[in-house]
Amino acid sequence: MSSPTATEPRATESSVRRSIPPLAQLAGLTAALGAILIALLALFILPSLKSGAHDLPLGIAGDPAAVTQAKAALESAAPGAYAVELFSSADDLDDAIADRTVHGGLVAGPQGLEVHVASAGSTAISGSLTATAQGVGRAMALPVSISDVVPLPEDDPTGIGIGGLAFPLVFGGIVPVVAFRSIFKNSDRWKLAGLTSFAVIGGVIVAAVLRFWFGSITDSFWPVAGSMALGIAALAIPLAGLQQALGAKGFTIGAASMMFLGNPLAGIATTGAWLPSGLGDLGQLLPPGAAGALVRSTAYFDGAGSLGATLTLTGWIVAGGVLHAVGTRRAARRETITA
Repeated sequence: MSSPTATEPRATESSVRRSIPPLAQLAGLTAALGAILIALLALFILPSLKSGAHDLPLGIAGDPAAVTQAKAALESAAPGAYAVELFSSADDLDDAIADRTVHGGLVAGPQGLEVHVASAGSTAISGSLTATAQGVGRAMALPVSISDVVPLPEDDPTGIGIGGLAFPLVFGGIVPVVAFRSIFKNSDRWKLAGLTSFAVIGGVIVAAVLRFWFGSITDSFWPVAGSMALGIAALAIPLAGLQQALGAKGFTIGAASMMFLGNPLAGIATTGAWLPSGLGDLGQLLPPGAAGALVRSTAYFDGAGSLGATLTLTGWIVAGGVLHAVGTRRAARRETITA
């Protein structure tokens, strides 16, 4: 009895493919590509389409009677949109906004209603809160004024500079892995040194463009540079680790996840709190979202609220280093066995 040869499975696979009619192959491939297109549309458009205010922390201060009336009017104007916290004074409310404890607030009095926002935190949230405050003011028959506690720079009043960092951040984390891997094929040490160096230099380049070209930041150059460097490293090191441990497939899966999942769920332009519940939280656990949150905190809020993002990015870097070490050890064992 003859034993099967290595070419028999290949011949069988080839014959199976030939047995499928071309029309069926065309229909199957078209359906698969269509499903991928639907998934991409859902990932990139649905989070924005379903975004909005939902249980956003909001402070209210002022005259007790007016505060009670403002709370009722707020719930009527935007039910479920805000989680209200009371403050004893407008100054305490402003301190909470600067510390990123709340996204904004209302100061209610018998003479008028003042809405306090932080456009630097999110133009979407500040705009929504302002519109809601106008409705509350009409319900209370009071004039409404606006106070921007943490404004955006005059040269970038809409926050486009930092809001547009998602794709450059992901690109800066993926491409260097491929580039340094191709140059230093036989030296993991130089490859990792290249990735680390690029993360630092990339952070400085982004901060320089934001500061001196776009005018998106004013006096926080080095904190922003450090935040971007940490974000790039948190993308590049794990991808290099996946590549080292699992090969090209590992890198491809990781890069695709960051590009098609981390990118649309990052919420860099609006913050994760504006995205649908659950999706925004997931996005903040991935490097693009955490990096965006860290850059915004260091750029405009003196680092307030940045601890979670810093720990998240550091965790990704450590995980990537562990994966790379595991992959390197496996490769060394294979070489020993082969020798």
